[in-house]
Amino acid sequence: MKPSTRTCILTAALLAPLPALAQISDGVVRLGVINDQSGPFSALTGPGSALAVQMAVEDMKPQLGATKVEVLVADHQNKPDIGLTVVKRWFDVDKVDAVVDIANSAVALGVQSVIKEKNKIALYGIIGTTELTGKQCAKTGFSWVHDAYALVSGPARTLTRSGLDTWYFVAADFAFGKNMVQEAKAFVAASGGKTVGEAFHPMGTSDYSSYLLQAQASNAKVVAFANGGAQLVNSMKQWKEFGMQDGKQRPVATLLSVADVHAAGIDVMQGLSATTAWYWDRDDDTRAFSRRFFERFKAMPTESQAGMYSATTHYLKAVVATRTDATDAVAEKMRSTPVNDMFAKNASLRDDGKLSHDFLLVTVKSKAESKGPWDYYKITSVIPASDAYIPLSASDCPLVASAAKAK
Repeated sequence: MKPSTRTCILTAALLAPLPALAQISDGVVRLGVINDQSGPFSALTGPGSALAVQMAVEDMKPQLGATKVEVLVADHQNKPDIGLTVVKRWFDVDKVDAVVDIANSAVALGVQSVIKEKNKIALYGIIGTTELTGKQCAKTGFSWVHDAYALVSGPARTLTRSGLDTWYFVAADFAFGKNMVQEAKAFVAASGGKTVGEAFHPMGTSDYSSYLLQAQASNAKVVAFANGGAQLVNSMKQWKEFGMQDGKQRPVATLLSVADVHAAGIDVMQGLSATTAWYWDRDDDTRAFSRRFFERFKAMPTESQAGMYSATTHYLKAVVATRTDATDAVAEKMRSTPVNDMFAKNASLRDDGKLSHDFLLVTVKSKAESKGPWDYYKITSVIPASDAYIPLSASDCPLVASAAKAK
């Protein structure tokens, strides 16, 4: 069987002296983790997200009792056709109850259509496109970590208003990058700034020299990278090689993780600004989870991996509370229950499916500022959930309008 469609089972029966839950279909709760397992975003999500889901299942063992839980894992290779083939087979043949992570905008939009058709649950991680919880929203689709609006609103508003008011974008030429640029340009303009240019690169690009030279020639005060993972790492390495690190232009990442900083080196990434949904070293709760994760993965968790632990835990708590894995009952319980864990405090699921939580505006430390491995971020400010997300009054999600009428 080809690697692209291979599924492996990470977690089988979890047995405890408690009785099994009452109405579990086929006697098993099945979760399918699908993401980029080996490509440019694998460090951000990949095997680490699968481990986080497995840890959540293990930590829920006392509540689950004798209920069996299986976690299936597959690699969509950032290709919608591969991703949808796997997900449809999971639902139709393997009786999967919920899919987790996805971590690709194009794949996610396809999955959203499938869960509507088959009435299944999706727990999305780092999905950039705002369409997922906008026009394409679903009553059983939950966006846990971020979208383009939340990622770009903080830096675009803050930096533009501080005088960094001309922007140039270097972006990935697919749904994620295009949506990021679209959202960021709107914020820059609304804050009194101007976009002076943009350049889009293919998924597999490794040489960013022409894009960086265009950005440099633009004389924009800010060069914003609407890419991520290995793409961002290579972009920033060449940024330094071209001497742009010591220039007058400010680099901003619309998607940044500690895995990216670790891969590139803090000397390459220093000074880079970004918004993040979560940081491992923020407080005692985040550090406790991260140390457990590090013991098994030998890397600190990214915001995506921490988010998938949180989403899986919340899903399984709803299964326990309703004593079933029936989609409608579990989804309703998830929506009505607040989220309070190491990922998000006092968070809740909105009518459009977004988990409403705070974000952090961060800047990568210099070598002199860092106290050791993985000590990478300075938290510049906390962006409250009320500012981080598009207001529900401006949402084009049909579920929002329906909820408003019901009230």
